[in-house]
Amino acid sequence: MTLKQFLKKYDKKNSIVLLEGKRNVKEEDVEKLILLGKTLASLSKRMIFRSGNAEGSDYYFSQGVCQVDESRLQVITPYTDHRKKANLASKTYSLDSISFVKEPEIIFQTKRNKKMEKLIDQYVEGKRDKFSIKAAYLIRDTIKAIGTDEIPPTTVGLFYDDLDQPLSGGTGHTIQVCIQNNIPVFDQREWFKWI
Repeated sequence: MTLKQFLKKYDKKNSIVLLEGKRNVKEEDVEKLILLGKTLASLSKRMIFRSGNAEGSDYYFSQGVCQVDESRLQVITPYTDHRKKANLASKTYSLDSISFVKEPEIIFQTKRNKKMEKLIDQYVEGKRDKFSIKAAYLIRDTIKAIGTDEIPPTTVGLFYDDLDQPLSGGTGHTIQVCIQNNIPVFDQREWFKWI
């Protein structure tokens, strides 16, 4: 898919483009992530951009979008005030404001990550410590993709992945959730060609 084709398909009302990826970004790729955010925000009129407010990819993509229009950037955070000083978005959703009792699908899909299943249960039951907080990040990643009753789902995801160890960590979890929910995904092997 070319950039022109991408814009034609996804620059529509209520279209949400997830821009995210690994925290560790190769030095030579930093400007490409910023440029992608800036290019998409410049050439589109209606799409909204979503991030997880993490260091690295999320931050660089967000910088690019905000150079054009910060009102079109939203973030979903694992807790209130997560990286508050680095949050560039005009709209922030925090897990602290989400009732998991009303959102069983979020928990069900997050628990597909079997390694984290017990921590997810502990987090949902209200436990907050250095271990259970890890579950908050995965739940946040699931919500970034499929949304909630109050947060619309992502339309398409553009990712900066570790191509030596693809689909690992939180980025891998988010990509898998997108795939399982028929949300199209592209990584830098595709979108590097656009810039």
